[in-house]
Amino acid sequence: MMLIVKSLLVVFFLLASSIKMLGWVKAVFDIQLSFFKKYGLNRTIMFAIGVIEATGASMILVGMISSLSLLTSLGGCLLAIVSVGAIFFHFRFDTWKDAIPSIVTLLLSTLVALPLFRLY
Repeated sequence: MMLIVKSLLVVFFLLASSIKMLGWVKAVFDIQLSFFKKYGLNRTIMFAIGVIEATGASMILVGMISSLSLLTSLGGCLLAIVSVGAIFFHFRFDTWKDAIPSIVTLLLSTLVALPLFRLY
């Protein structure tokens, strides 16, 4: 089950981050950029968030491949932080419906990050 959760997070965030960084799916990029502009954020911030998302997803992927559970948990933690930020901005500036994907990614990334907190 956790393999599926981790895989979904990796695929989702690698796709989402690559669109934020490279803009290769113009329709999705334009929607995301309009959200960021509505929030008072610019293209540079959007790119930086894409880098953070790609880093978190890559940490999970490398952790899965190499069996480094600490790296996987840290990647989940990073994605959870990004998801909390997205939820905040969606609730502040949009409707709750716009926050649903962020809520789902927060729940899934928290599941992946949980072993980090069990170490102590």
